[in-house]
Amino acid sequence: MRTVYLNGDYLPETEAKVSIFDRGFVMADGVYEVTSVLGGKLIDFGGHLTRLQRSLDALEMKNPLSAEEWLEVHRQLVARNAVEEGMVYLQVTRGNPGDRDFAYPADDVAPTVVLFTQAKSGLADNPVAKTGIKIITVPDIRWGRRDIKTVQLLYPSMGKMMAKKAGVDDAWLVEDGFVTEGTSNNAYIVKGNKIITRALSSDILHGITRAAVLRFAREAQMEVEERNFTVDEAKAADEAFITSASAFVMPVVEIDGAALGNGKPGPLTARLREIYLDEMRKAAV
Repeated sequence: MRTVYLNGDYLPETEAKVSIFDRGFVMADGVYEVTSVLGGKLIDFGGHLTRLQRSLDALEMKNPLSAEEWLEVHRQLVARNAVEEGMVYLQVTRGNPGDRDFAYPADDVAPTVVLFTQAKSGLADNPVAKTGIKIITVPDIRWGRRDIKTVQLLYPSMGKMMAKKAGVDDAWLVEDGFVTEGTSNNAYIVKGNKIITRALSSDILHGITRAAVLRFAREAQMEVEERNFTVDEAKAADEAFITSASAFVMPVVEIDGAALGNGKPGPLTARLREIYLDEMRKAAV
């Protein structure tokens, strides 16, 4: 049985309980992060903590733990659950004010802090990276602050179910004719050895893996262009891929039924995945 963390205590997962009045439950008033684990170590942990603080600041929530405390809890959970490969999920909500109300509670209401692990063997050696994923495009009808990593994930869940019903792996979200991002990942196309991805704004999540991958790409002398791209442009691309904390760099081989290139993962995407995993393993904590 997994050991989880709840408000300062390490507990068996069956004993961890949160109030029905918690604002994360009734208002989706909370933020989260997911950090991958490879070889029992945390990948890009500092980036996730920085984004956590950004999300908390955007919602005017106090950070309940210091950077050192967050690291200790993550390491404790990885060790107690013997996770070699997988993820650590953390969530901070505005807590339990004692009843339901739209207004934020008083500052003395303690936030709810939850962390748990998910063991996933073969995360780095995922065979799907060799074959690629197929996606569809769906309208992006989410709210205007997608840069805040909140627990309100209903439409991304719906998007994944649309993809599943269509017999493919995932969906890219489209607004005003341009791809914003994937349901739970950032989106990229490759044309003539140039990597094209949407620039950072409130329209997309500021991906931690995205930041690292683009940095490594530039260091490897790959050309990067941060701009909007259309669905038609994506279908005509030489390669495409997604990035996320758990997928790392994952090739896309089909969009709305149209095969990209020869229908197989391209060399630039494969190289980027290799570079990312090598560099992240070296820097893991």
